[in-house]
Amino acid sequence: MAETRNPLEATGRTLGWGIVATGAIARKVTPDIAALEDARLVGVSSRSQASADEFATDFGVERAYADDDAHTGYEKLLADPDVDVVYIATPHGQHHATMLEAIRAGKNIVCEKAFTITADEAREVLDAARETGVFVMEGLWTRFHPLRARVSELLEAGEIGMPRWVQADLGFRGPADKSHRLWREDAGGGGLLDMACYVLHWPWLALGRPTGFTAQTIKRGNVDALTQITGTFEKSAAQMTISLVSQGPRQAVISGHDGFITIGSPMHQAQSFTVTDARGSVREESWPLVGRGYSYEMREATRCIQEGALESPIMPWEDTIAQMEMIDEIRRQIGVVYPDHDDVARDLPAKS
Repeated sequence: MAETRNPLEATGRTLGWGIVATGAIARKVTPDIAALEDARLVGVSSRSQASADEFATDFGVERAYADDDAHTGYEKLLADPDVDVVYIATPHGQHHATMLEAIRAGKNIVCEKAFTITADEAREVLDAARETGVFVMEGLWTRFHPLRARVSELLEAGEIGMPRWVQADLGFRGPADKSHRLWREDAGGGGLLDMACYVLHWPWLALGRPTGFTAQTIKRGNVDALTQITGTFEKSAAQMTISLVSQGPRQAVISGHDGFITIGSPMHQAQSFTVTDARGSVREESWPLVGRGYSYEMREATRCIQEGALESPIMPWEDTIAQMEMIDEIRRQIGVVYPDHDDVARDLPAKS
């Protein structure tokens, strides 16, 4: 059966955590870090002292660092000897540079998805981590949920026979503010970098790594707003939709010879799934989340660091690179380019 141990229970020595950025995702994740029995919130960094101070007060962080004329807030955070591991929650476009700075400082890293803008950036970061000997992990929380492990068990046991087709969608109405990071190419905006990891996740789990893609998009400005992707596999296929302009069911369905598994909504943080057999009989399994669902990935990172590992077997480096390669290919097809990061894509003809 899937792992059911309480992720909040300590697995070793207490680690000092630093939080890089004070935005919405950091505010969601930090309470789940704080809830770990072997976690200590040492510091938080922001561009402004007021923002760092407010965040530190709200979440019980010991020290608040901010930009000044000499150093950025995160440079000060990385210089703190009590920080063992940093959680990076900046916009996508800043991940690559921030992780390289953290590695040079000898800090372990959990970085929000998307890990970087391009696969080449991911390779550079992970090569540096290997040379320096620090732990780095992409924070793709769905990978670490016990529900995901249970679905994997059922697939391996042949519960629905051979999987042949997967459908996955993730959509919500994006912010109206055009200056929001989701609409800015300098921040790595668009739906793909924010959500492709989730719609790729279930086909990848059930069918293996895709052999190819066809994709089309509707853009808003220079980034993708609504993208449809068909993934091809050796003997199967998947249909995926990402939307920043519409609400959707946000489900995944894995169909096999003898039945199908429906991952509940929202499929990236589902708490239940159903198994329907060929006769139409339905069985439901529930896997309630601990906290907001981020504690599982933070427990895995903590355990790995305590044991001296450089990467997690649940989210290995090769999978992070492979995922970025897939997103690179989809972006090439739909003509989404990030000028500060995308030397290869800039030279390719864009598709409307």
